[in-house]
Amino acid sequence: MTDNKNTILAIVLSAVVLIAWQYFYAMPNAEKQKLAQQQQQAQQQAQKPAAPPTQAAQSGVAPAAPGTTPAIPGASAPATAGAPLTRDAALSASPRVPISTVSLQGSIALKGGRIDDLSLLKFRETVDPKSPPITLLSPSGSPEPFYAEFGWTAGDAGVKVPGADTLWTRQGDGPLDVSHPVQLTWDNGQGLTFHRTISVDDKFLFTVKDEVANKSDKPVTLYPYALISRHGLPVTAGYYILHEGLVGVLDDKLQEVTYKTIEDKKVETYDTTNGWLGITDKYWAAALLPDPKAHLKARFSTGTLGSTKTFQTDYLEDAKTIAPGATGSVATNLFAGAKEVRVVNGYEKELNLNRFDLLIDWGWFYFITKPLFKVIDWLYHLVGNFGLAILIVTVLIKAAFFPLANKSYASMAKMKAVQPQMQALKARYPDDKAKQQQELMALYKKEKINPLAGCLPIAVQIPVFFSLYKVLFVTIEMRHAPFFGWIHDLSAPDPTNIFNLFGLIPFDPTQVPVIGHFLHVGLWGVIMGITMWAQMKLNPAPPDPTQKMIFDWMPVIFTFMLASFPAGLVIYWAWNNSLSVAQQSIIMRKHGAKIELIDNVKALFGKKKPQS
Repeated sequence: MTDNKNTILAIVLSAVVLIAWQYFYAMPNAEKQKLAQQQQQAQQQAQKPAAPPTQAAQSGVAPAAPGTTPAIPGASAPATAGAPLTRDAALSASPRVPISTVSLQGSIALKGGRIDDLSLLKFRETVDPKSPPITLLSPSGSPEPFYAEFGWTAGDAGVKVPGADTLWTRQGDGPLDVSHPVQLTWDNGQGLTFHRTISVDDKFLFTVKDEVANKSDKPVTLYPYALISRHGLPVTAGYYILHEGLVGVLDDKLQEVTYKTIEDKKVETYDTTNGWLGITDKYWAAALLPDPKAHLKARFSTGTLGSTKTFQTDYLEDAKTIAPGATGSVATNLFAGAKEVRVVNGYEKELNLNRFDLLIDWGWFYFITKPLFKVIDWLYHLVGNFGLAILIVTVLIKAAFFPLANKSYASMAKMKAVQPQMQALKARYPDDKAKQQQELMALYKKEKINPLAGCLPIAVQIPVFFSLYKVLFVTIEMRHAPFFGWIHDLSAPDPTNIFNLFGLIPFDPTQVPVIGHFLHVGLWGVIMGITMWAQMKLNPAPPDPTQKMIFDWMPVIFTFMLASFPAGLVIYWAWNNSLSVAQQSIIMRKHGAKIELIDNVKALFGKKKPQS
């Protein structure tokens, strides 16, 4: 019995270590990082930027030597010197073409031909449907620039190509929408006419086709490029289980580079085909999706504009030599929007992209996490509530592992039944631990008991628990998904708190210095703790005082650790505990083992001392 308890204890404590690291280290560090980033942004807004750096300084990469592949343009300084402009003022610095679809609203800057103004109409900043839509892209010069740029760079420095300051001419009128592409032109005055056609679908995909008509009397060699640039270190969630930063599938591998890593390395380069790359947030992303057959010199890099850090993902395609009288062309796609699973999967198939589904951070348990999401999402479309879908999935998981759990609980019940014999062995050989162990193993063999079987339900639950945590944490489908009652967002913590009597006392316990982040235990957290205590109290108290103390305090510790996790996860855990209590009670009764829960409840209120 002692070995079995120690095995269970080791597994449970391993889970405690993982959760504790997340709760006591990652979460506080996330808050510190967020505060530091906000202070940095405030300082940047208060300072006047230095004179615009050279292109090489902007991109953090030295210019190409004569006869070599040219450098890709870097982040550009704002058109207006001085402190950052408001977003509206930055938008007004260039004539624009409106973007208007059922999913997107924004504009294209005719100066530079950039896609640098984009809001996601179906996603709001808060659960209030009247709150502003999510702003994804913003122009250079605004407080948080984030934009996509496309174009050509020349092998010959004497050939003029459109750049960040080029003013394109719009052909036609009206906004860019699903049925109305936008056509732009620019003449370099040297016999080259550049044409750009931008189209958009009803979700988050832009298609950019660039053409060059060579009307000169000699061939010209140009390199197509595309980039996504972000100025300033964005505020991130800061959790170790979530990647935010530069991302792509390059060299046939998923590349995830954090802002901190690229700051240290300055640049990472890749020579690849069948790749894509971009910058991702928790729920949103902008990604360049070139032709899978195109050969790319891709790059993640960082630089500075004055005192502002810049982050860039870009690629350069192979040279295109355009003969006199001929036209060269290249087309690429830009994903800019919400990382909805069905949409991302759809683009992967439609464009034949290389594992574009990994834009969503499914994590190490990909083989569990993604199928788990698919089941929950299917059930959601069946019942209309993600919370109910999670409860149903919990029942399905219980059913799938029922044979294993049944065998485990049956073994535990048998061990309870032979406890008197185990106590007799200890009494018979009080000073001979080796003999106790020998006789104990003989007893297990005689009664056909597997002492390790009792830990299997716990071991099975751990990867499922973390996979569900991942699903709730990273999938946008769970964002702002309501349950019932006071739970309006399953991806956020339970908003109630026992430390202010669930809102009756007008103060926020989480704002208490030093210990505030420990003081968030909502009603669902309390329910979860009670169900965990009930599951623990199904069994008799361990004879070892240290083990008894650990098992007694474990529900309390887990309650404080898990209560601030997403409400959907806490609801899952409470429901899972409840099902486990019912299942284990039935199996124990079937095998004639005593159910200690009732005696333990009575003991809690001082009515009866439980038998060990």
